Amino acid sequence: MAKTKLPSVLAYEKKLVPSNGIMFASKWEERGKNDVPLKIIAKSVKGTISNRLPQKDAKDPAKLSKMIENANLQIVDTCNLPIHYDTLHLFYTLKVLGNIKTPSSCNDEDFKKRYEALVDKYTSDIGFKELGLRYALNIANGRFLWRNRVGSDDIEIHVKEESKNKEWIFNAFDFSIRDFETDDEKVIELGNAIADVLANENDFMNLKVDAFVKIGEAQDVYPSEELILDKSNGKGKKSKILFSIDGIAGMHSQKIGNAIRTIDTWFDEYDDVNSPIAIETYGSVTTLGKAYRSPSSKLDFYTLFDNATEVVEFNNSNEANYVMAMIIRGGVFGDGSK
Repeated sequence: MAKTKLPSVLAYEKKLVPSNGIMFASKWEERGKNDVPLKIIAKSVKGTISNRLPQKDAKDPAKLSKMIENANLQIVDTCNLPIHYDTLHLFYTLKVLGNIKTPSSCNDEDFKKRYEALVDKYTSDIGFKELGLRYALNIANGRFLWRNRVGSDDIEIHVKEESKNKEWIFNAFDFSIRDFETDDEKVIELGNAIADVLANENDFMNLKVDAFVKIGEAQDVYPSEELILDKSNGKGKKSKILFSIDGIAGMHSQKIGNAIRTIDTWFDEYDDVNSPIAIETYGSVTTLGKAYRSPSSKLDFYTLFDNATEVVEFNNSNEANYVMAMIIRGGVFGDGSK
């Protein structure tokens, strides 16, 4: 039997939409009160040559001495808490959208009907509770803090849904970042709230997230770092540029979103890696230079998605959850070969 054709135009809007994060300095005993915006500071540093040298230069003391004489001069952005402030306050908002059944664009009506039937089957047979719980845990455990999470004494996460007068407060260290096992009632409640929106055709939810991280007086803070496209070493150019919003230190929405969707424990090598990875088409982890869902494994998104929409059936719940998490992530998935 001939394989059913795929639409040449197919796209989905993302259903978890974080804002950029904004950073403030706070005091732990008075967190959330009288906080001050964190500023990016440029400073000039005189470093030493420390990169790996070619063998011929490393073995020549004269060449090495000459290179060391030329100091590594840099202008870099830095960010740290002011003196007498011991707590980082990171604020962002998260919009959760429903209507997963409807692609934002699709030029094949037959495919659209099969896809809608597949979502209906997923909703009735499996449901969004597991995905909602995992997203909620990544909010509660402060994964979105990235490097700011390391070496902190305390982390408290406040999540508000003002339209329903709901607030959840979490101690981030109560929850693992290695797995998604929990019986915490507040996390389950938040996860169910997210799941209910994802399962609804017309619903949405706006969350306000405030994270308070006790890292110590005057300690370094780590905003997002901007990508420097111009690599030329012009005079006065910075070698590191930190992200700011109207002069206030910030974190990219993409970085926050990546942390929230780091829920994939369904790939084959999870037991070896012992850590979830972000929901990606090929299970790509750029820091490791590896794709954990290569097409050769037939566990990549396109293979699983094409097979599922062909027969309107998932092989198992793990594959189903991964595919639906990719739809929630959003993207352009049409058959580009047409």
